[in-house]
Amino acid sequence: MRSSRLLVTGTALAVVLGGAGFAVADTTSGPGGGAGVLAAGEFDFSRPQTVATNLAAPWGMAFLPDGSALVAERDTARVVQVRPGQTAQQVATISGVSPGGEAGLLGLAVSPTYASDRYVYAYFTSASDNRIVRFRLDAPQTQTPILTGLARANFHDGGRIAFGPDGMLYAGVGDAGQTANSQNPSSRNGKILRMRPDGSAPPDNPTAGSLVYSLGHRNVQGLAWDAQGRLYASEFGQNSWDEVNYIVPGGNYGWPTVEGQGNDPRFRNPIVTWTTAEASPSGATIDGNMLFVAALRGTRLWQVPLNGSGGVAGSPTAQLTGQYGRLRTVERAPDGSLWVATSNRDGRGSPAATDDRILRFPPVGATPTPTGPTRPPTTSPTPSVPPTVPPTTTPPPTSGACTATYRQVNQWNGGFQGEVTVRNNGTATLNGWTVRWTFANGQTISQLWSGQLTASGSSITVRNVSWNGTLGANGSATFGFNGSWTGTNTPPTNITCTSP
Repeated sequence: MRSSRLLVTGTALAVVLGGAGFAVADTTSGPGGGAGVLAAGEFDFSRPQTVATNLAAPWGMAFLPDGSALVAERDTARVVQVRPGQTAQQVATISGVSPGGEAGLLGLAVSPTYASDRYVYAYFTSASDNRIVRFRLDAPQTQTPILTGLARANFHDGGRIAFGPDGMLYAGVGDAGQTANSQNPSSRNGKILRMRPDGSAPPDNPTAGSLVYSLGHRNVQGLAWDAQGRLYASEFGQNSWDEVNYIVPGGNYGWPTVEGQGNDPRFRNPIVTWTTAEASPSGATIDGNMLFVAALRGTRLWQVPLNGSGGVAGSPTAQLTGQYGRLRTVERAPDGSLWVATSNRDGRGSPAATDDRILRFPPVGATPTPTGPTRPPTTSPTPSVPPTVPPTTTPPPTSGACTATYRQVNQWNGGFQGEVTVRNNGTATLNGWTVRWTFANGQTISQLWSGQLTASGSSITVRNVSWNGTLGANGSATFGFNGSWTGTNTPPTNITCTSP
C-alpha cells in the first residue's frame, strides 16, 4: 500500500488535458432527472493578482463577511488575514497543533452567523488526535472543542471543513492509514461527517445519533456544493486512481474494497477519476456549473463541468498547468473572484522566491481590482447596537424588460445590509442583467455576493454572475451586500435594471 503518497499530499481534481486516466460515470445518478447543462463559471486566468506571498504551506482558507480571507498555515499553526492590496497580518496562533507529514493546522471555516457569534472553526492535529475547535479572533487561545478523538497519523488526516447551505458543518476525515476504519460505521475515520455548529449530530443524519454522513473514503480533501445544494468531494486514491464523488447521505464510496471505478452495486462510483500522477486532488469549489479542484502533484487547476444532476457534462480541462507549482486550495471569494493557494513549502515542492502565494483571478470581463496603498487589514467590526431602523423597500420602476427592487435588510451604527431582487417582467427569457443606482449619502459597499460589483464613488453597478443571469418569464434573482455609512443612510430611489 502506498500509505502516504510520498510525492503529493492534498486534494484536487487533476486531469491532464486529453490525457489517459479520465473516466466518467453515474452522470444521471443525482436527483432531478435529466442532465441539463448549467451556466459555466468563467475566470480570466491571464490576469493573476498576487494577494499574499511568503506564506508557509497554507492549507485552509475561509472568507469573513468583510471580504477578507483567513488562511491557515499547516506547520506554523498561524492564521493570517489577507486581502488584495494589503499586507497579510497574523491574527491568531492555534495552540495545541502538532505538525508533521500531512498533519498540522488544516481546515478553516467561518460561522454562517459570524456577524452575531464571531466564531471561526479549525480542524487540526494535536499530539493525541485530530479535532475541530471553534474560537473568536479577539481571543484565539480560548478554544472550545466541538469534536475530538479522530484518529491521527502523519498521513491521511483529511482536514477539510466547510459549512453547507443547510447551516451544518461538514468535515472530511481520513482513514489515518487504518483502512478498516473506512467501512466501519462506528468509526468516524474514513468518512465525511455532518454536525451542528456545536458538534452534535443533526436528527436528519443517515443514522440517528451518528455524525457519519458518508463512508468508504480514503482521504477526502475538498468539499463543495452547487447551487442546488448537491455536495461533491475530491479524494486521494492509493496506487492507481484519484477521484471526485457526488456525495449522497449514507453513500458508501468503496474504500478499501474499491479504488476508482468499481462497478460494484454495494458502492457508488466516482463521477471522475484520474491516474495518481495526474492529480492528487486537494481543495475544491464551485462557480455556476463548474467544479474547480486544486492539484498538488498535478500542479494545475482542474475545471470539471457539472450537469446539474450529480454528474459531469463534459471532459475536465486544465488551467495554470505548471505555472505555480503545487496547488492546495481554491475558493470562490464573495466578490466573485477565484482565489488559489500554492503549497510549495510543504516539503514536497520546489518553492519559488515568493512562495507560498495566494493568487486571485477575476471573472471574465470584470474591472481589475485596484491594489491601493499597502496597509495592514483589520477584522470586520462587530455591530455595537441592534438594528435601529426597520427594513425598508424601494419600489421598482414599472417599465422595461427587468426591474430591480432594493431592500434595506438591517442597519447598525456605521453599517448596514441590503439586498436587491431582479425580476424578468417580459415573456421572453432574459439572458443577463445589469443593475445601477447612486447612493445619496456617500454610502460604500464592502462586500457583495451573487453579483459582480463595479463602484465609482457613489455610483454602483452590479452585473449578474454566471449562474444567475438567465431568467425565465417572471423569474427572479437576488444579490446582497454589506455596506458602511456615516450621518445618514437613505435608501436609493434611482435604481434601474437593464438587459442586453
